Amino acid sequence: MRIVIASYLEPHHVDRIRAVSPRLEVVYEPHLLPAPRYVADHVGEAFERPAEDERRWTSLLAEAEVLFDFDRTHMEDLPERAPSLSWVQATSAGIGQLVAKHRYAERMPETVFTTASGVHAIPLAEYTLMSILMFRRKVPQMLTDQRELRWRRFASTDLTGRSLVVVGVGSIGRAVARLASSFGMRTIGVKRTVAGVDPASLHVEDLYPFNELHTALGGAEHVVLSAPHTPETERMIGVTELALLASGAIVVNVARGALIDESALVDALESGHVGGAALDVFQEEPLSLDSPFWTIPNVLVCSHSAGTSDHENERITDIFCENLRRYLAGEPLLNMLDTATMY
Repeated sequence: MRIVIASYLEPHHVDRIRAVSPRLEVVYEPHLLPAPRYVADHVGEAFERPAEDERRWTSLLAEAEVLFDFDRTHMEDLPERAPSLSWVQATSAGIGQLVAKHRYAERMPETVFTTASGVHAIPLAEYTLMSILMFRRKVPQMLTDQRELRWRRFASTDLTGRSLVVVGVGSIGRAVARLASSFGMRTIGVKRTVAGVDPASLHVEDLYPFNELHTALGGAEHVVLSAPHTPETERMIGVTELALLASGAIVVNVARGALIDESALVDALESGHVGGAALDVFQEEPLSLDSPFWTIPNVLVCSHSAGTSDHENERITDIFCENLRRYLAGEPLLNMLDTATMY
């Protein structure tokens, strides 16, 4: 069974994959792949293969049964280049829009896609709590005072008893709620399906379906977006939703930029109704140089890197190896993408 690794992976992780079974032919030729720009970079530097290398690469794709990561150099013609492909293990959790954009479900109907869901939960939860603490403990003011050699006393606020609404209580949302609970915050979850779900199992005190989002947001002091980007969630936070928040609320987006009406968020930040926003994702990436988010003082801009960790490839390999064992045994795979719901 031929497995082709389509993005850079540390050799010791490749060895772990090979060790799963002697039935596997694991093909890893890093000179044929884009070089990583940082740890756990699965896109890599701008890259074009010489003709001979391209012939070698396409021959490998033609006989691949399993692909570790999408081939970023053949996204458009992957179904034609890899006609024997049965399974793609992605290195990202949010691949629903990508699969839909390229119509892979229709063009590769026999191919299963599995996500890296859960891999980014810890770093994104830590980023979220860091951001909330940064605003509530007035870190920007501290840094400004230090830079300007100014000594002035001030009061900040505790997180104990403050409300936090987590929109999308999957692996990331649960990790956020768990950390927030340890700070004594009052956690509220919003989830697509809530029937029969015990809120405590998600580390939240109250749980609402998406159609009761406005109820959940009423008077909320902190909102974290960690839901997948689907037609149902696109621009789900706009003028009306932001107006429901408590004055001075903090907004954190670790989902996708499309979940927020960005112009409405800019207005709410500039008016002071939203007291701060930590944004890892944006509607257009990279963020344009003329975006107001760069210069609004109560905004933290992160270049879609909050979930990237030096432990990422280890965790993805853990999932892939477990899925390989299941695949070989004919068992259901972990993190299978539902192409209808897009997550």
